[in-house]
This record gives sequence, structure tokens and C-alpha cells, in this order.
Amino acid sequence: MIPTGKLLIVEDNPNVLELLEVTLRFKGYPVITARNGEEALVIITREKPALIITDILMPKMDGFALAHTLRKDVRTARIPIIFISATYVTPEDKAFALSLGAVRFIEKPIDTDDFLLTIAEILTQGIANNPKPLEDSQFYAGYRDRLESKLRYKNNQIARTERLLESLPDEQKPAFDTLLEQSIQDRDEIQRELDQLLKILGQA
Repeated sequence: MIPTGKLLIVEDNPNVLELLEVTLRFKGYPVITARNGEEALVIITREKPALIITDILMPKMDGFALAHTLRKDVRTARIPIIFISATYVTPEDKAFALSLGAVRFIEKPIDTDDFLLTIAEILTQGIANNPKPLEDSQFYAGYRDRLESKLRYKNNQIARTERLLESLPDEQKPAFDTLLEQSIQDRDEIQRELDQLLKILGQA
């Protein structure tokens, strides 16, 4: 089946969102946008997109939870999903993403030429049958594993950056201050998502 209709971009970073939106509109694609998974679900109930391009690490509802929610609903189960991410890029992350039915996985920073080629391939060649949606228990187990793994990685990254800042001359600190701020922001968002998941599982 070849998808037709608007392309939905789900991305909380305004710079990345603008880049993707401008890139797609320049090529003539109709585009709609959302800043997190919750916003995306509202939009999808109003108009079914031909393709969803979504970040993974986002506030309120991340890309993994969005994909699982869509796959469980027969009305949205066949909408192709492309994941984009700068945080979830390990082989295990990608394997989990594909198990949720994603058709492609693109790492940030995004090569716009390759990105456009990927979009065109999906919209012209169509998609194969999606894998069967994961059972909730399977999803929660994989989701928890990804969150806990990424939380450990971010905590280690923060600790390394803090140690480095202690030894750097003042003129070199601003760049790493920015890195530390972003890492803490990412860590806090991952922790929030994990806490939310543990509440669902009754383990909070």
C-alpha cells in the first residue's frame, strides 16, 4: 500500500522541527507538526497522516509510547513511522524501535538528502506488512530496559562532564556548560518517563 496524505512531524526541539518542516515543504510535501506524543495523538484523531516522523525523547509522551499506542489501534496501525533520535542510537535502541513497527530509523544530525530519499522511498514504494503489535507486557519490559539503560548512560555522561569542567580553563567552559545543561535536561526527562512507567506497572 502506498501512503497518501499529509506528513506529521513530532519533535520537541524547535530547531530540528523547523529544519524538517522547511525541508519537506520545499519539496512540496504537505506537513503538520506536533511537539510531543500527546499532541500527535490529538492531531491524528483529526486527520490521519500518510507518514509519521517522530523523535523519541520528548516530554509528556515519547516516541516509543506513541508508536505502541498507534500500533494497538486498528485505525492507525498501518501508518508508517520513521524514528529520528540523537539519544537512542544503540543497536538495542534501534532493534526495539523496529519491533514497534517503525519502517526506518534515522540518527541525528540528519542528512537532509538521505532524509528526503527515505521519505520518497516510503511514499512511492509503499510499506510491507507491519509486524504484530507487541503485547503490553512485552512493550513495558523493552521500554523499561531502554529507559534504564539510557538513564545510566546520561548519569555517567553528566558525571564525566562535571569532572572535566573542574579542570578546564574558564574560556573553554561555556561549550561544556551547554553540554552539561542538555544532558541534565535529557536525564530528567528520561527519569520522568521511567517514573511514569513504574507507576503503570505498580512498582513506584
